[in-house]
Amino acid sequence: MPIDAAKAVAAEPRTGEIAWNSKDVQLYHLGIGAGVPATDPDELRYTLESRLHVLPSFATVAGSGSPGVISGLSMPGIEVDLAKVLHGGQSLTIHRPLPAAGTATATGRIAAVYDKGKAAVLVMRTEVADDDGPLWTNDAQIFVRGEGGWGGDRGPSGRLDPPSGEPDRVVERAVREDQALLYRLSGDWNPLHADPEFAKVAGFERPILHGLCTYGITLKAVVDTVLGGDVARVRSYVTRFAGAVYPGETLRIRMWEQQGAVRVAVSAVERDDAPVLADTVVEHT
Repeated sequence: MPIDAAKAVAAEPRTGEIAWNSKDVQLYHLGIGAGVPATDPDELRYTLESRLHVLPSFATVAGSGSPGVISGLSMPGIEVDLAKVLHGGQSLTIHRPLPAAGTATATGRIAAVYDKGKAAVLVMRTEVADDDGPLWTNDAQIFVRGEGGWGGDRGPSGRLDPPSGEPDRVVERAVREDQALLYRLSGDWNPLHADPEFAKVAGFERPILHGLCTYGITLKAVVDTVLGGDVARVRSYVTRFAGAVYPGETLRIRMWEQQGAVRVAVSAVERDDAPVLADTVVEHT
C-alpha cells in the first residue's frame, strides 16, 4: 500500500527555519485579489509596505511554501501520485498577530491518517514559533483518491449543521483569469493550477484555482466586511474544500454573524451557486 499510516504518524517531525518579508506578504495579498481599487485606503493596508497589515491566512504560505499539501507527500510512509491528490480542508489557529517580516521555526508532522473507503485523508500539522513563542498552528487535510480501504479509522466527519436563516451579509468577489498563475508565485507550484494537460489527467476540464487562494479571498472578505478590516481580531479559521473554482468565475460569499464567530459558505455564481467552501468558521475577538 502506498500509504503506511502507522509509519507516517510515527515518523519524526521535520523542523526547519522559515523567513518572510513584506514583499512576500504583498505578493500573497495580490494573489488573493487585494489592491482593487488600487488607491483605496482599505486596500493599501494590504499592498503598501508603509502601512502593511498581514492577513492571517498568509500563514499558509509563509516561508515559501507548500502549505503542507506538497511537503506532506514526502513524509515517511507516504508515496502517492500527485494527480490523485486534492486539498480537502484547512484549519488555522493564530496565537499572535503575524508580523510583516520575520524568522521562525516550523515543525511539521503527519498528525493523523484516516481511511475514508475510496480515499485516504492525511492531516499535515505545522506548528510555527519564533523567539517570543508560538505564532500559529496550521492543519492541512490532504485527500488522496484511491488510497483508502485498508480498514483504518475513518476519523471525524467535520460536517456542521447548515447556518439557519438568511445570511447577514453577502458579497461577491471576481476571480481573475490569471489569479492562479499569480497566487502560485507564493510557493504552491502544483501543475494542477497552471498546466491544462495535467489538469485533464487529474479530471478537470482546465486548471483550477488553489483551494488556499479561495480560502484567502474568503478570509479577506470576512475581515473587511465584518471585522472592520482588523486582521488582529482573527483567532482561528477552518474550512472544507467542497468544490473546484475556475479562474474567471465569481465567488458568492455568504456570512452569518454569531457571538465571537462568523459562519461562511462560498459558491461559484456562474455554476448555479455550486458550493466551493463549506463548514467554514472564522472565530474572532
